[in-house]
Amino acid sequence: MIQSETLELLEWHRLCQHLATFAATKLGAIAARHLKIPDSQIQSEELLEQTKEVYQLETRLTTGLSFEGIQDIGDSLERAERSGVLAGDELLAIATTLAGARNLRRVIDNQEDLPILTDLVADLRTYPELEQEIHRSIDERAQVTDRASQKLGEIRTDLRRLRSQITQKLQNILQAKSGAVQEQLITQRGDRFVIPVKAPQKDAIPGIVHDTSTSGATLYVEPNSVVPLGNQLRQIIRKEQAEEETIRRILTEQVAAVKPDLERLLAIATTLDLATARSRYSYWLGANPPRFIQREDREIITLRNLRHPLLVWQQQHEQGQPVVPVNLLISPQIRVVTITGPNTGGKTVTLKTLGLTALMAKVGLFVPAREPVEIPWFDKVLADIGDEQSLQQSLSTFSGHIRRISRILEALGNGEVEGYERDSNASCPMPNSLVLLDEVGAGTDPVEGSALAIALLQYLANHAQLTIATTHFGELKALKYEDDRFENASVEFDESTLSPTYRLLWGIPGRSNALTIALRLGLKPEVVQQAKTQVGEATDEVNQVIAGLEAQRRRQETKAAEAQVLLQQAERLYKEVSAKAASLEERESSLRASQEVAVQQAIAQAKGEIAQVIRRLQKGTPTAQEAQQATNALNQIGQQYQPVTPAKPKVGFMPKIGDRIRVPKLGQIAEVIAAPDEDGELSVRFGLMKMTVKLEDVESLDGQKAEPVVKPKPAPAAVTPPLQSVPEIRTSQNTIDLRGKRVADAEYILDKAISEATGPIWIIHGYGTGKLRQGVHAFLQKHSRVNNYEPAEQADGGSGVTVAHIK
Repeated sequence: MIQSETLELLEWHRLCQHLATFAATKLGAIAARHLKIPDSQIQSEELLEQTKEVYQLETRLTTGLSFEGIQDIGDSLERAERSGVLAGDELLAIATTLAGARNLRRVIDNQEDLPILTDLVADLRTYPELEQEIHRSIDERAQVTDRASQKLGEIRTDLRRLRSQITQKLQNILQAKSGAVQEQLITQRGDRFVIPVKAPQKDAIPGIVHDTSTSGATLYVEPNSVVPLGNQLRQIIRKEQAEEETIRRILTEQVAAVKPDLERLLAIATTLDLATARSRYSYWLGANPPRFIQREDREIITLRNLRHPLLVWQQQHEQGQPVVPVNLLISPQIRVVTITGPNTGGKTVTLKTLGLTALMAKVGLFVPAREPVEIPWFDKVLADIGDEQSLQQSLSTFSGHIRRISRILEALGNGEVEGYERDSNASCPMPNSLVLLDEVGAGTDPVEGSALAIALLQYLANHAQLTIATTHFGELKALKYEDDRFENASVEFDESTLSPTYRLLWGIPGRSNALTIALRLGLKPEVVQQAKTQVGEATDEVNQVIAGLEAQRRRQETKAAEAQVLLQQAERLYKEVSAKAASLEERESSLRASQEVAVQQAIAQAKGEIAQVIRRLQKGTPTAQEAQQATNALNQIGQQYQPVTPAKPKVGFMPKIGDRIRVPKLGQIAEVIAAPDEDGELSVRFGLMKMTVKLEDVESLDGQKAEPVVKPKPAPAAVTPPLQSVPEIRTSQNTIDLRGKRVADAEYILDKAISEATGPIWIIHGYGTGKLRQGVHAFLQKHSRVNNYEPAEQADGGSGVTVAHIK
């Protein structure tokens, strides 16, 4: 009971209504409005993974995930199972739902890194043959088509012929008795064809009067000559209706036969739609995925810039006030946080925000806070918020609070930890509930209420994972200094404007501003002064200390902001220095390249000079001594600028395809075109000639000998008995190639091939990842015409081909 009360107090139903607006189907919207809260952390983590994968998928798709065609066919499936006959529009809805589900599966199958969604749609059966049969028998107007059966086609041919005869007879009567008719018009009353006759001249056209105009001046008469044809028409219409019902009954029976799979299909589509709604709502909120932490592992609850989701909606859709975020950073040893401060300062909103945050994380929603979002998984979220006063039940405010708190303590009974040591290092199990208390101990005598609040919070420190309580009792502020499991927080109040800032201050208790506010609002100073004397000097001193702490906190926040600015400037300077360093490296590389170019130019120039000297030598003019001097100069330049290549170590090598090697016996340099086999032989090519050489007959270009290949001894072959099988003849007519196709597309091709097959068929699915082979085998196993299936002979493709034997 307290769980449902808590959901009502936190306005959880409003958040579910907001979530439902992001659903694409009727079933998804219903599921969102009645959102089930998981009972285990594993379920919550799976829901979060679904939301993350849909979020990731929709960022890739241009139009988002489409649920077009998927309808709520649950009632139709129930009626089909109870032997009812479905109407045409119901059958058409089933066909469009099958097509929509197949499209969803195809989109997800096309993605490679969506394991949760892929596993979700893995066993989704969409029955393309049933969808095709429905579309063949039912048109887009939900009417049974002529091609649904041969008998129906013949009946409708007779109907058209008979209607044509009746129309022709009536047309002749209209022309022959034009003076007696009101207008040249053939109409219908029910399923009888009639003509409008003037009332005074009804005897001119004897027949059956089926209707009269409002004024009585016109009678709608079926002439006697047409009555036999009309009777015959009615009989044929009855036959048409009976045949249409027979066709719809056959389709209904086909639907009933696969009802469990269709219900599973609806459940999967609803799960996908709900995950998509969570993703889209989270994106709209600007939320981030939470991570569930273990406080016994000394992890900190981290919720920065946390916003109330209902206030965000109110701001966006109802022109509400801007949402002021709060920061919740709670150390692992803290079990109770008391929030103090003036009324309307945001204490209750903070409680509700944290409660909704815990529930959103449990159902797989992202949290509207800045990354990282780290929060425990609470098995229970229990709250006492608001006034429980009830005139009908004769409950005062205090009585109402006590009754609700009693229900909270009773709910905690299953998870209480007796004798919990406050300083233990997770040596005993920690309770795992979140308790939210608003104005704890209020509504009674302040002394007794304060004592009761202290005792209650100390009890909750031992029996709940985390308790957040708002209060005005000053005694509760001192608990922090007596027990390190307690922490103080307060809502900030601006005395200059006499208004709250809605900011949450940690480590500082709130102080009463009642007297200050009263003075600012015009209450006589002597009255306020008299009140201060009644309060006492000790209270005034405490308020002064708190005021000093608040001022110190503001100074620290100012310094923190200045430090943040300095940090940003340092990061900017670091980026500038890094950019300059990269520029210097690039310039150094450019200079090195320029230097190499200059060296090459110098060498080229020296070679040119030597070439000139050689040409002069050839003419006989210069001396050999001059040519030798020029050659020495060239060698000096080359030694000065050309880098010396270190000698490669002489180690064994193994030739690879494309390597150039030397064959000493042939005195040739060849290119390796095939790697060495187990016999140590490899194929090489030099020029237009290809040949096989042994590994020991080749060496690398720098003289390295190849490593010898150690041939393993063959293991004795196991003697297996020969398989006895009946030889089958494979042709192009009984071979189906499904390689490159998705499972969804392959089902349709397989079903058509099996329905037309008169013998075994060979199905080529290849190896690949094995997903297509698994889908083919699953389809064959469930098909009524398949007797058995087996892998093909090795010559026919082995395990890459499946042979299906048809009954």
